[in-house]
Parts: sequence; structure tokens; C-alpha cells
Amino acid sequence: MRIYTHPTCTEHEVAPGHPERPERLTSLLHHLHETGLTQDYPLHEAPQATFDDILRAHPQSHLSFVKRMSPAEGVVALDPDTWMGPKSLSAATFAAGAVCAGVDEVLDTDEKRVFCAVRPPGHHAESDAAMGFCIFNSIAIGALRALKRTEIERVAILDFDVHHGNGSVEICKDDPRILVCSSFQHPYYPHRFYDSDWPNIINTPLPAGSGSMEFRSAIERDWIPAVAQHQPDLILVSAGFDAHQMDPLAALNLDDADFTWVTDLIVAMAKEHTFGKIISVLEGGYDLEALAHSVTAHLKALAN
Repeated sequence: MRIYTHPTCTEHEVAPGHPERPERLTSLLHHLHETGLTQDYPLHEAPQATFDDILRAHPQSHLSFVKRMSPAEGVVALDPDTWMGPKSLSAATFAAGAVCAGVDEVLDTDEKRVFCAVRPPGHHAESDAAMGFCIFNSIAIGALRALKRTEIERVAILDFDVHHGNGSVEICKDDPRILVCSSFQHPYYPHRFYDSDWPNIINTPLPAGSGSMEFRSAIERDWIPAVAQHQPDLILVSAGFDAHQMDPLAALNLDDADFTWVTDLIVAMAKEHTFGKIISVLEGGYDLEALAHSVTAHLKALAN
């Protein structure tokens, strides 16, 4: 397994008191170092995504807007939740570049698993809108890069963040080559695209207070048959850990064992359908301790 990150991702600045703060990544990387995981799986520096990569998922108008809004100093709001500082545009291109590098890694080498330890997150960014802490939709950018390859005909995006992956749905809903499965607390932010009948979109809403039993039974009910029917050549994971019971931004009651379980399930599906090839991308998770322990559990299962 290979882990991609980049120092610039820790320099993406947000408003004071914002939950998507640089410490999310710095404390996570420190924890991975302290536990020895980075000895087993050394960190690799991500490249920047090219504008051609970004433009597969976003129109030129969105890229131009983000460039125009990028401040020389201080922070500016792209929407009420999403902020940019002087290094944010670069951080977002490195986050997307990590996913693109992961795609190339699993398709061009013997490496089967990649984790992208990056920020800002991406799964809320719609084709022409930054939102929900997200500037570019990194996982959609990676999926569309993979589909440029002749050996990749279908991909699956599996999203267990506590918030619905509206951006991934909006970008991919009309592309039958891409299956998007998203589990999420409902009703809750972002209140978009959660009630749809696109055949390649599988929404798995969970009421507030749901715990292990409800989460696991819903994932087994919805995701396993959808992935089996889609027969993907590659699986990408929007790995959000804000469904943890300690997370301050939501009200699901998952724990580290649930993230191990869902990762084990994804690995089993990948071994059946994609020769084990998986790219996992950090999305949400806002309690620093819970995030560190949940990602550790995810990585240990991902490496199997």
C-alpha cells in the first residue's frame, strides 16, 4: 500500500474556528508516524493535478472562479462553509493530484492499494460549485482519469462519509460507467441529490442515532448487489470518518470497528471485481483523536 500526501495540504487556511482545519492532517500524519504505519507504508509526495484532469469534472467557469477568488493574503469565502487562503488552490490541486497518482499507481504497477491523506476534501464539490469545505471533487477527477484508460470500462465510487456525496453524484449521475454508492445521515447537510432514480446512483440514508447494526445491514443490502451488478474495473473510496460517535458535526454512532468492517467489505469486493485495486481518499472527520484512530483502522484493513 502507498500513501500519498503533500505538505501544501496542511497550508490550506480556513476561517478561525472552522472544523476543517490544518490540524486534521498534521495530527493524523503524526499519529501514523507514532504508530509505525509510515514505516510499513512510507509517505509519498503527491503531484499536482493538471488543469486537463480538473476540467474532466469541472467546467472552465469553475476553475476560473476558483483562480479569481484565490487571495494573496488572508482568507475568503467561496460559500458560507468553504474558505480559501493563499495556498488553498495549490492544496486542492495536490489533493486531486494524489488521487490521479493513485489511479496511475494501481493501474501501472503491482501496487493494489493507495490512500490519499489530503485536504481540502472533495466529495461535496459539484461541477460548477465549491461547497461543504470542498473546492475540487478529487475523487470524481480520479475516476474520470481512470476511465480515459482503455482497460477501464467501469468504476465504482463508494462513499461512507456521514454527509451525502452530492458533488460526486451531480458530476457522475449521467455517466453510466460510474457507480456512486453513498451512505449518509438523513435528513442532514447537504440536502441535495439524495432522492434520485438514476440507476447508477445508490443512496443509503441513515437516521440520526444509527449505529453499527443499522449501518452494516444497510451497506450489505445496498452496496453489495449494486457493485456486483456494475462489475467495476476499479474502486475508489470517499473515506469520511465523521460518522464516528465522537465527531462533533453529526449524529451517527459508528466506531473504529465499523470502519474496519466496511473497509474489509470493500477489500473483499475489490478482490472479486478489480483484482484488489482500490484508491481511498480522505474526506471528513473532525474530532482529531477519532479521526486518527479511525484512519488507522481503515489503513490496517485496506492493507489486507
